[in-house]
Amino acid sequence: MSTRDAALHAWLAGLAPEFGFEPETLEAASADASFRRYFRVRSEKSSFIVMDAPPEHENNPQYVRVAKLMEKAGLNVPKILAADLEQGFLLITDLGRETYLDVLNEENAFRLMDAATTALVKWQAASAPGILPPYDEAVLRREIELFPEWYVKRHCGVEWDEKHRAWWEMSVKAILRSNLNEQQVFVHRDFMPRNLMVSDPMPGVIDFQDALYGPVSYDIASLMRDAFISWNESFVLDVSIRYWEKARRAGVPVPADFGVFYRDIEFMGLQRHLKVLGIFARIRYRDGKPKYLEDAPRFINYVRQTAGRYAELSPLRRLIDELAGVEEKTGYTF
Repeated sequence: MSTRDAALHAWLAGLAPEFGFEPETLEAASADASFRRYFRVRSEKSSFIVMDAPPEHENNPQYVRVAKLMEKAGLNVPKILAADLEQGFLLITDLGRETYLDVLNEENAFRLMDAATTALVKWQAASAPGILPPYDEAVLRREIELFPEWYVKRHCGVEWDEKHRAWWEMSVKAILRSNLNEQQVFVHRDFMPRNLMVSDPMPGVIDFQDALYGPVSYDIASLMRDAFISWNESFVLDVSIRYWEKARRAGVPVPADFGVFYRDIEFMGLQRHLKVLGIFARIRYRDGKPKYLEDAPRFINYVRQTAGRYAELSPLRRLIDELAGVEEKTGYTF
């Protein structure tokens, strides 16, 4: 048993009498792309989630702050029952075993997405400046630059020359110009089916510790252009329009013209897709977790399709098309 595991077991043993769970029932609850680990412990009548978030890698005070903000906004988030922030251990309520991603199908998709967008509007309607860190140009650019660093260079083995770097810079400026022109709200930053739980009330919301104050289209773009599931365009439009209508009624600062807003979603989605491709490659090569990169073709397809719809993104489309013939180190081509 590692030193950290021993510390976690000792911490849980001290809490067991108060909460009635049995420490020996500790079992893995879910995998995570970060340094966090999640476990489940059980009592006779209920279960609890144990979060192991090493403080040298994870911002645990921020997790607590955002959890309180979301609860105040009316969202169903885990309640923090006990915490040792110095060690990075938290005991929280268990929102269930099934995520949206586990259960989504054609029959339940509309109902689940309707509940998700209702929760999203509650979160955004509670927004105020000066509470969460800004999702500003520096952060947006730092994220999008993960794509050439980790996906293009490290994963594909491609070195861009001066011409390709110029194409990339033109693309980044067009994307960030759109992103930064949006109104600002609270942003979950990973509001997607994998982080929405089947619970009562629906949905349970998790993995919110990286929340920022940024572009209003970000979370709906995350929801409808997910890493792990794809929808046809008519469904994406339907859910996006219904969300936009809810947001307007709630006073969330979305554009009055849905066409303008949908363009914002597309450009925001591009920033996210390119960022996530870089993150997935980094997780594989730096952290030794290869499975996330298996979904790269879906993101590449998103980028190619969206870039092809806008003249100012033609340099990005050319970059993606040139990468298309590269034999991937994972054994697939796109």
